[in-house]
Amino acid sequence: MTGLLLAIGAFSFLIFFHELGHYLIAKVNRVKVELFSIGFGKPFKCWEKWGTRWCIAPILLGGFVKMKGEEEGEKYHSDAFYGISPWRRITILLGGPLFNLLLAFILFYIVGLIGVRHLAPVVGKTLPGTPAAEVLKPGDRILEVNHYPIKVWEDLSRYISSAERVELKVERGDELIEVNLTPVVREGRNIFGEPIKYRIIGIAPGQEFVTIRYNFLTAFQFALEEFKQSALLIWKGLIKLITGAIGLENLSGPIGIVDASAKVWQIGIVPFLLFAGLLSVNLGILNLLPIPVLDG
Repeated sequence: MTGLLLAIGAFSFLIFFHELGHYLIAKVNRVKVELFSIGFGKPFKCWEKWGTRWCIAPILLGGFVKMKGEEEGEKYHSDAFYGISPWRRITILLGGPLFNLLLAFILFYIVGLIGVRHLAPVVGKTLPGTPAAEVLKPGDRILEVNHYPIKVWEDLSRYISSAERVELKVERGDELIEVNLTPVVREGRNIFGEPIKYRIIGIAPGQEFVTIRYNFLTAFQFALEEFKQSALLIWKGLIKLITGAIGLENLSGPIGIVDASAKVWQIGIVPFLLFAGLLSVNLGILNLLPIPVLDG
């Protein structure tokens, strides 16, 4: 229950930050914001502040701001939405998604400062009949792949999956050894469920973990890379939906997102923040598309 409530709260905050972007840019353009609502349905709490009616409604799965003159009948009022130039109206519309993208970067930056827990590049076991079975042993720590330094298990997967041949530098007890292997090709599916081919040498991780923490400068680089990867993932997913490469059954609505968020919370605060950042990137990109029904 705690995880579910936190997930709803986090989702509501993402929406609040989105609508806050619309609100603040509207205020900069001197457009009157008549209503700022978090949630849908009949409000159970409202108050007046800064010339705006602020409300909280029971269905916390969306939100909206209502500006003066959103209907074209009031377009000649100087403090109405249609009373300002088209370019200024565009900045107001962009405010929401851009605030979501900014929030995602902030969340990734915070994660970088907290530290990210990864599987260590230590062999837990080798798979029978694979290239690694005869030369690597449980407990071997892989230091380099093709002269690239390895810090976490994900580095191994990235370098090995695309290499036709790998040269490993391995720490085994007090000695360093070098191993040359030819990966074998396996078939599987990517994150979108599409069939792919990839290379393996036949190792599985152990139970050793390493936490990578970043300083104020390197956390910026970490956040930028996470932001780029998240945006690329969302964009690829949209393209595949549009082209029919993946089906609509892969989409989740607000309830599905909240449920997924609650499950991620059970894993830990860092995965939860990373997931929230991914959701914020998703909201930002989707709301940049010219599809009004997605807004809020």
